[in-house]
Amino acid sequence: MNARVDAAAIEALVPHAGSMSLWDEVLDWSGERIVLRAWRHRDPAHPLRSNGRLHAVHLCEYGAQAMAVHGGLRASAGGGTARPGLLVGLRAVELHVERIDDLPGDLECEAELLMESPAGWQYRFTLRHAGTLLATGESTVMPT
Repeated sequence: MNARVDAAAIEALVPHAGSMSLWDEVLDWSGERIVLRAWRHRDPAHPLRSNGRLHAVHLCEYGAQAMAVHGGLRASAGGGTARPGLLVGLRAVELHVERIDDLPGDLECEAELLMESPAGWQYRFTLRHAGTLLATGESTVMPT
């Protein structure tokens, strides 16, 4: 399933629209994991900026959207569409930077499916910049 997926295709898979669709490219994915890249975190018009800065806590949203993209790709590969979901929990989040708008290169995320059931999904996410760890955590989504 190693096909790259661009921002337009990503936006078609997830409920996030326009500038709130944060990922620019899927680099690799399988049934259990996904690797994505983003570069719009430097954009002064980024929708999550506050007082001219994009704080590291927003990496949790990047992680959650990685889950959504993965779910959309998995559902599409099976001939369907992903069930909508609601982020209900974040655990073991570790942020290793204060902000991300000043990072000159691309953000990369790897998200791994830990658990899937009719009650929801749990993922582990890791975000890096130029090989440096930015954030890790786990997120849980329940279908709506």
